[in-house]
Amino acid sequence: MNVSRRPGMIARRRKTARSTAVAGLAALSVLALAACSSSSSSSSSNPSTGDGGKPVRGGTLSVSFWQDNPNLLCVDPFQTYWIEHRSEIRNFTDSLTDQDPKTGKVIPHLASSWTISPDGKAYTFKLRTGVTFSDGTAFDAAAVVANVNGWLATQKAVPGAFGDSYIANLAGAKAVDPQTVEIDLSAPNNSFLQATATTNLAILAPSAWQVSPAQRCTGKGLIATGPFVLDKYTPNVGLVLKKRTGYKWASANSKNQGEAYLNEIDFHYVKDDSVRTGNLLNGTTDIAWPRNPFSIQQQAQIKGNKDVIETRSLPGVSYPYFANTTAGRPLADAKVRQAIYKATDLKTIASTTNGPDYPVAQGVFDSTTPYFKSQSSKLGFDLAGAKKILTDDGWAVGSGGIREKNGQKLTLIAPQGGFAAPGVELWQAELKAAGIDLQTPIVQQSQLFTILGDPSKWDLYGSYLTRADPGALRSIILPANATLPGLATALTASVPAAATEIQGLFAKATNTTDLSVAGETYGQLQDYLIDQGLAFPLLERVQYAGVSPKVHGFAFTDEAFLDASSIWIAK
Repeated sequence: MNVSRRPGMIARRRKTARSTAVAGLAALSVLALAACSSSSSSSSSNPSTGDGGKPVRGGTLSVSFWQDNPNLLCVDPFQTYWIEHRSEIRNFTDSLTDQDPKTGKVIPHLASSWTISPDGKAYTFKLRTGVTFSDGTAFDAAAVVANVNGWLATQKAVPGAFGDSYIANLAGAKAVDPQTVEIDLSAPNNSFLQATATTNLAILAPSAWQVSPAQRCTGKGLIATGPFVLDKYTPNVGLVLKKRTGYKWASANSKNQGEAYLNEIDFHYVKDDSVRTGNLLNGTTDIAWPRNPFSIQQQAQIKGNKDVIETRSLPGVSYPYFANTTAGRPLADAKVRQAIYKATDLKTIASTTNGPDYPVAQGVFDSTTPYFKSQSSKLGFDLAGAKKILTDDGWAVGSGGIREKNGQKLTLIAPQGGFAAPGVELWQAELKAAGIDLQTPIVQQSQLFTILGDPSKWDLYGSYLTRADPGALRSIILPANATLPGLATALTASVPAAATEIQGLFAKATNTTDLSVAGETYGQLQDYLIDQGLAFPLLERVQYAGVSPKVHGFAFTDEAFLDASSIWIAK
């Protein structure tokens, strides 16, 4: 599930930390492998992931994406949060590092190696030689310095730009020699190395930073080093990429280490799910890429048409609903929060909403997130147990089966931005069976900030964020970092000790130079949020793609974006 009503979150600046040595990444690899193993790959029978014979060069790949971003028409890597745009960007840009989809390990890309200072504040990157931007200029240390300066300048010029959350504590950069660059932080930032693998910190030609942020949003000046070149971006219509001649510096993630096989990629934006799926079925498009999973009916149609369904869980915050524990609200009562877990049948929500093979939510993070720790043993369905907890807590069954206590009905308000999120209606029915009245009013996105800022108007709110780093959760639940500070503050309003504990766990995880300590601490954080009844996972977020059988070499990136570098089309 990739809930369309909350396409992303723009995080405020936050303080984090980083380890002291690249050797420590071995620990991350082991931890991440355990995290990714459950749902990080496509079905083994899918021909689109295999070789299917000798690659054929040429042709245009047609991709039907969801609609363009109605709130921010922008393809500038640093500014955009729209998942579809980040997939497009991944195919015409490269980054200093990459991230292995199988393990979550950060691996070399434009940087061939790196070292991190003992205090975690200086990252020294050795750069690959022979790399050029598509305008012919050389990629070197000076170019990286120009990008760092460009990120910082955009951060000031565009407050709240999505890339801001990736450069916490970034101070500047200097060229040590033409192929060595040092990037300096004012304080440790554990998440920075992973940030250098993302599209938001993709490397652009120095000339791109002479173009205004608004112009970069339109695609102007976006010259990069990737396997494709941005040809044109037409807002609300589509985006076209063309093959980059002479490309030969892919990361180890790509099976194709040379020029792209495709001549062109035509991305077009299609809001209507049925139209997008129909385009795949009738052969108009080669890949149908929905924002939310295909319906059970659509899955049957795609498979019946001999097309292929590819899937990968999106790393980052899954889709939990966060509690408002403000005094006087129902969820200030810890027993009510405990009862919600037992009244929620996550297996039924997953299978009924998206089909029998859909993964069940296991915690506040999706299973492909590094340091993921399953909370499944604490999330089992037990309706009788839920009823007993509520009865023992003084909540008696009243009119319409809804429980009451001291004249107050057990009513929870969970505002929905734009339309009801997938699975919420089933959850509503499950909670009603336990005597809990879950109301899900539809509100405008523009109203959410105000509503969540008033704790008397809501009790639960669902949010998520796609990033292959657990630090993404800071942007939701730490008041100093949160996009929606009302949510973060209300989360621990009646549990002040929880606010201190959560902040302490984040600080320990992000400031340690020992990645095994970071992994253990992030695990403790995941335990704590469930043990305290502060977050209620509903659905794992999974990216689906319907792929024509003539498409070969399909791949997801670590963050479940499209990697077209090895795709070819059978004639």
